[in-house]
Amino acid sequence: QVQLVESGGGLVQPGGSLRLSCTASGGIFGIHVMGWYRQAPGKQRDLVASISTGGTTNYADSVKGRFTISRDNAKNTAYLQMNSLKPEDTAVYYCSAGSYGRFPTYWGQGTQVTVSS
Repeated sequence: QVQLVESGGGLVQPGGSLRLSCTASGGIFGIHVMGWYRQAPGKQRDLVASISTGGTTNYADSVKGRFTISRDNAKNTAYLQMNSLKPEDTAVYYCSAGSYGRFPTYWGQGTQVTVSS
């Protein structure tokens, strides 16, 4: 069973930056895609960004140019660098992982990101 452990959330002022990390353990050989979703109160959970083992990335339009996803395959860790944060980025961010065609399958526990002055 795959476990995903996230870190790096917190409170930041508008225009600030945060970096989220997600480390996978367990049955990691079947993980090809890692990514981040977010869910604000009263809203659905939406994809923020994803990255494949080969480095192919995908971003939501709302974060393009501000967020960067990266991955260290040797450490089984994915990162989400978030710059120029806006209040509308406030949400619980969930790390996710899965194989090709079955992403997302696994979920982290979620980490709160709050952007407020």
